[in-house]
Amino acid sequence: MAWKAAMGGKAAGIGGEKLKCPPSSAARSRMKLWMVRATTTVLLWTCVMQLTAVGETWGPRVLKGWPSCLTAPEEAAAVRPAVVERAALLPPKRIYRNNGYLMVSCNGGLNQMRAAICDMVVIARYLNVTLVVPELDKTSFWNDPSEFQDIFDVEHFITSLRDEVRILRELPPRVKRRVELGMFHSMPPISWSDISYYHNQILPLIRKHKVLHLNRTDARLANNGLPMEIQKLRCRVNYASLRFTAEIEDLGKRVIRILRQNGPFLVLHLRYEMDMLAFSGCTQGCSNEEAEELTRMRYAYPWWKEKIIDSDLKRKDGFCPLTPEETALVLRALDIDRSMQIYIAAGEIYGGKRRMAALTSAYPNV
Repeated sequence: MAWKAAMGGKAAGIGGEKLKCPPSSAARSRMKLWMVRATTTVLLWTCVMQLTAVGETWGPRVLKGWPSCLTAPEEAAAVRPAVVERAALLPPKRIYRNNGYLMVSCNGGLNQMRAAICDMVVIARYLNVTLVVPELDKTSFWNDPSEFQDIFDVEHFITSLRDEVRILRELPPRVKRRVELGMFHSMPPISWSDISYYHNQILPLIRKHKVLHLNRTDARLANNGLPMEIQKLRCRVNYASLRFTAEIEDLGKRVIRILRQNGPFLVLHLRYEMDMLAFSGCTQGCSNEEAEELTRMRYAYPWWKEKIIDSDLKRKDGFCPLTPEETALVLRALDIDRSMQIYIAAGEIYGGKRRMAALTSAYPNV
């Protein structure tokens, strides 16, 4: 029994020695574990870098440009708006059989041309034709040489309407040659026409000549009595697709910031310029010499069809703009504060300071 106890104790001692690792063996184990962790970290980081490089080259454009976790907050804020704008999905193209090409030369001031562009988009859409980016008026009273792309974001105009109508910057080469050879039809459409006029009268001309040029666009489509889809498309073009260039929008924002520095303000478009009075024949408050000058101007523009105008009758029918004196009365009736800042958003007021005297007297901060 003593021998067994001695052997048991010896065995236990031997077992204990076997279970206890020497210091050098434990150090080697820790070193191996550290090496495994370090190697794994390096491999994972290498994979991440490779995937990032591949993503930059082959990844979808929607993901490109997004700031990384290492990007400074101010840099990230500057990147996101541009990326979000690029990432905006374009509407799907509307597929239709093209009946021909519609060229447009707008006439009038910027507001008239803007309204006309809305009408021309609607007409092109419902006639299933291709619209060429409209040409702006350069020969009227304003003598403005600006092209469409100088004022509006032409790329946004084209892409934002691709689900409604096909719009091109210019005619395809083979069609352009036809125009250069005079193989097209040019005409002014009838004013205030409904969409049936364009289906019945204009569409056959487009199918016949392949290219139709509308050389007058002011008020060529009726305002009322049209299907709701047409009115909705008009609004979409005006408020969503006709966007000013970035330079013009930035300038407008700067102007607004300056105007707001001194508090609330009011902007008036009096429509009391010489060309407006001559066109409408409204001569209330004008001298005989001024009335004659306005009449001469009306006759100087052959496309102004109405030449003999009864100014008093025109005024009774409500077709005359308010005079500066009447504008002052309206502002008082609306209880506009006398100290309000008022800016005149128009050209030169006909009659100058003499005609503006009543308004500036009532509201000195004009």
